[in-house]
Amino acid sequence: MLSLVSHNMAVYLALIVPVFGLLGIMLADRHPNIREGVTLITGVITFYMALTIFAAVGEGAQPGFEFLEIMPGLKLSFQVEPLGAMFGLIASGLWIINSLYSIGYMRGTNEKSQTRFYMCFAIAIMAALGIAYAANLLTFFLFYEILTLSTFPLVTHKENAAARKGGSVYLGILLGTSIGLLLPAIILTWVLTGTTEFSLGGILSERLDANSPVVMVLLLLYAFGIGKAALMPIHPWLPNAMVAPTPVSAFLHAVAVVKAGVFAVLKVAVYVFGIDFLAAGTASDVIMWLAAFSILAASAIAMTQDNLKARLAFSTVSQLSYVTLGAMLATSMGVMGGATQIAAHALGKMTLFMCAGAIYVSLHKSLISDMRGTGWKMPVTWTVYIVGACSIIGLPPMAGAWPKFFLMLSSVESQHLLLIGVLILSSLMNIVYLLAPAVRAFMDPPLGGGAKPREVTEAPFFCLLPLILTGIGTVILFFLMGPLTNYLEPLIAGGVQ
Repeated sequence: MLSLVSHNMAVYLALIVPVFGLLGIMLADRHPNIREGVTLITGVITFYMALTIFAAVGEGAQPGFEFLEIMPGLKLSFQVEPLGAMFGLIASGLWIINSLYSIGYMRGTNEKSQTRFYMCFAIAIMAALGIAYAANLLTFFLFYEILTLSTFPLVTHKENAAARKGGSVYLGILLGTSIGLLLPAIILTWVLTGTTEFSLGGILSERLDANSPVVMVLLLLYAFGIGKAALMPIHPWLPNAMVAPTPVSAFLHAVAVVKAGVFAVLKVAVYVFGIDFLAAGTASDVIMWLAAFSILAASAIAMTQDNLKARLAFSTVSQLSYVTLGAMLATSMGVMGGATQIAAHALGKMTLFMCAGAIYVSLHKSLISDMRGTGWKMPVTWTVYIVGACSIIGLPPMAGAWPKFFLMLSSVESQHLLLIGVLILSSLMNIVYLLAPAVRAFMDPPLGGGAKPREVTEAPFFCLLPLILTGIGTVILFFLMGPLTNYLEPLIAGGVQ
């Protein structure tokens, strides 16, 4: 790939361009068209840098740079490997899509404080890229906290009582788990190993026995300290964050926050513990079964939700646990299943949230029971919704089919056959709670009150185009899964088969 900048410089620019974009957005406060133009231009430049990095890593490079050495063994530095390059590409690419969608949504609903909204998005994407490209646990933790703080104003954007309450839960759980659990885990890792650097194969095997109680303590601290992964019972922040505008929900669930969480779980499993080290012990089994429980319990709760965004939120709790499950299976196919789930779920769930937002813009309805009979008046939105739902369910030819296949293979290889039943039951539950709204939209008669059928139309163009693009993306990714797994092959080199 022809690049206009060096690989190392691309990492630097990917992190700094959103900061300049933030300043441009702030200066264009009174000029919405310019402000949103700055947002889109910033997104395109950032994506180009992420694409340059992605291509370089695919060719065997490890771009990065050292920013600051605090003391021997502790430094802020960046070095990109395949998993981080993939996450960075997804986050920056979907930021562009989300920004397009935000233009249609924020204007269509006449939301206030739109400049602050776009500014916080710019900081959050910078933080997500910092997490993706971090070379060590210290750098990761710094950007992890920046991501939490920068998304808090997005969650509380509406500034009403519900937003303040949801924001309090959001901030309380994420800061509480990161400071109370994740930071001690990082400190303990440093004390045990003398380093916080990510290293393929892990950094703990030379200091600890795989069945040592310390391994179990560390694994629990990381699993629950990375609260953004929403493993039960550290999940309530996620449904509480649904008080935010839909573009924020899509960003939280598909682009940055939750993906940063499960990316971190997988990266810690591969680069701090090591697949072979986890497979040699039994500590990961505890987290594995907690993830399996989260998959089914969150699905069961989703089935009871009439609010579409709440249903999708609990679906996200369930789907995130697929990544944790893959990491804790500690096999090559498990890691591959978790890694590809990050990409597939990003496209599928963002599609669903944008569909929910488009329905709200058009109908000003958020309850599934109020959406019946609207399918033929909003055929594009509901058809794309079905595509996104089928990807989350795991039906080909949508991308979500592959991660579940890889996880089933891993369950067989690791002789955890009961997990196959968990995955199948989860998919059946997905069918019920994800497709039921679309069935009601197309098959049920419309409500007698509220918006009459003839008044229902599709959402504005800037709401429709992004969801169409991500819907198509779920199909394209299905056929590109082979090249993606080849790209991610270094993650599992030498790992347990």
